[in-house]
Amino acid sequence: MSEVVVPAAWVADRRDEVALVDVRDAWEFDGIGHVPNAVNIPFDSFRAGEHTAADEGGDSDDGETGMLPGGEAFADLMGAAGISRDDRIVAYDDHHGVFAARLLVTAELYGHDPAKLHLLDGDFSAWQRERETTSDATDVEPTTYEVADPTEIETPLVDADAVAAAADDPDAVVVDTREDWEYEEGHIPGAVRLDWRELVDDETRGLKPRDEMETILESRGVTPEKRIVLYCNTARRISHTYTVLRHLGYPSLQFYEGSLTEWEREGRPLETGS
Repeated sequence: MSEVVVPAAWVADRRDEVALVDVRDAWEFDGIGHVPNAVNIPFDSFRAGEHTAADEGGDSDDGETGMLPGGEAFADLMGAAGISRDDRIVAYDDHHGVFAARLLVTAELYGHDPAKLHLLDGDFSAWQRERETTSDATDVEPTTYEVADPTEIETPLVDADAVAAAADDPDAVVVDTREDWEYEEGHIPGAVRLDWRELVDDETRGLKPRDEMETILESRGVTPEKRIVLYCNTARRISHTYTVLRHLGYPSLQFYEGSLTEWEREGRPLETGS
């Protein structure tokens, strides 16, 4: 059984063995409470600023693509939270996991072993319904978090040329994880639409049952034998879909970090309509 997306019971049994990361805003973490033993690394802190994407061609301060924060900045955040590259990380948020998934993907792109990266199935609200929370500060012992250069290690990252080629490849599927109206206004030619929320159960706030997800994916041609190339606007929503497909055992996943922001900036073609 996959341990990419893990249930609350799995986390509760291992709270002392994993690094629990809450990516909500600090006021939520402190004021509303959090999972015991969790540390807070707010989403905005590991995300390149919007000025970066607009003014610097979509590159971070370290010259990396998309919305990556830069290796040094990410290392400082993780180290200050007491997390090392050897740690098994479980991340959560209060938005069905989409922000937490972005932390996990960022860690993977900087060299953290993906086998040690886990998403809580459900989110803080789901946890809070049935399990203990606390507002007590978590004791943290700062450490050194080592990062790798995403361009020098094997990662799922692909560039715009690779995405364009995939759109013409019968063995690949380019997947747009945005909402219907966004897709209709303009999408990469040949892309299929799969709103990331379609795989989420609004009641449990976690993933839908596996058979339901597989039925949805198959209806869009997103099947395990294909090479799946994911994009959205700024690589947040694809982080969730990427994590879910990893959970389902899809063997060939590619991640367009630049996403539509970069695609449009480069003047590449768009299709409109459903």
